[in-house]
Amino acid sequence: KKILVIEDNVQTRNLFLECLTAKGFYTIGAENGFVGLQQAQKQLPDLIVCEITIPGMDGFSVLTQLRQNPVTAVIPFIFVTSKTTRNDIRKA
Repeated sequence: KKILVIEDNVQTRNLFLECLTAKGFYTIGAENGFVGLQQAQKQLPDLIVCEITIPGMDGFSVLTQLRQNPVTAVIPFIFVTSKTTRNDIRKA
């Protein structure tokens, strides 16, 4: 299985990638929403893990773009974030 991790913090991204690789997953890392969107369209991962607050294109925008394409619309998507407001949680 292939997992795409979109996270701007290099230490956090590498931690995700290392843990998932250790469990036998093929991993792809992206440092921002634009790169993540490109990788999702190119690699067609089985799962996307995405930070909400990333530079350029935030996680909500990445998800919106992916859902507009029938090929990527079906990819399961998990948000990770340090945001804890009710509005952010509802939006996610």
